[in-house]
Amino acid sequence: MSSKVYYNSACPVCNAGIKDQRQRMEACGIKDIEWVDVHANPDAVSEVGASLEQVRERLYVKDADGELNIGADAFTRLWSQTPSQHWLASLLRLPVLKQLARLAYNVFARLLYQWNRAKRHW
Repeated sequence: MSSKVYYNSACPVCNAGIKDQRQRMEACGIKDIEWVDVHANPDAVSEVGASLEQVRERLYVKDADGELNIGADAFTRLWSQTPSQHWLASLLRLPVLKQLARLAYNVFARLLYQWNRAKRHW
């Protein structure tokens, strides 16, 4: 495996986003990624040294070399591997945009996490 993606399928927004990204990557012939659903496999969070609640809130991507990408950086990592999304990854690596993307992702992730808890998705 080149990477492992840790996501929460109990969140309908997260699940739809991961389903779309997975389909995009597989359509490009990228099949060496392991998709780990922490809702179905909560013990898997120990592989990234995070709590279940942290991984429920933010996307985690662990590369083959053990580098951990979280949140906006995790998406940037996935997009950098997807030919049709290279441009987006390159854009979000620019210093100012990188910081804005991280901030926007963190705010959105926190609100989405709170909404999911209120809806009792887990």
